Amino acid sequence: MTIRPIRELGDPVLRTPADEVRRFDRELAALVRDLEDTVADPGRAGVAAPQIGVGLRAFAYNVDGVIGHVVNPRIVELSEETQDGDEGCLSIPGIWAPTVRAERAVVEGVDVRGEPVRLAGTGLMARALQHEVDHLDGKLYIDRLTGEARKAALRALRER
Repeated sequence: MTIRPIRELGDPVLRTPADEVRRFDRELAALVRDLEDTVADPGRAGVAAPQIGVGLRAFAYNVDGVIGHVVNPRIVELSEETQDGDEGCLSIPGIWAPTVRAERAVVEGVDVRGEPVRLAGTGLMARALQHEVDHLDGKLYIDRLTGEARKAALRALRER
């Protein structure tokens, strides 16, 4: 079992769009195993490869006791209905802010063997899917904040 250290805000890998996975080999299998081991730590809903220093499009999730992964994910559907709950990030420890996300999200990609995967979720799962795909695009949840929520989060970052 390998729990990898999480890269934090300021590390350039978090702001760099991840590369598509092209080789489905033992290295990818090891990466996915590490992602799933890392996300299995209590209190974690998702971990994207850039968060452990790997610039590839893959993430693992841990929602309602179900752990899984998606390679080369893309969001194919977002509901018009939204949720506005507190969101945090392992790469920005200790800072939570109300973040608007779609209430329902659908992601398509492949698994570690290249077989098609389609994940649909509402609530926390939808939030996790959107949050992790953002990581793969070089974005952090604080980039989605506006108004007072953004000011408060930036203030908390400065005070850290």
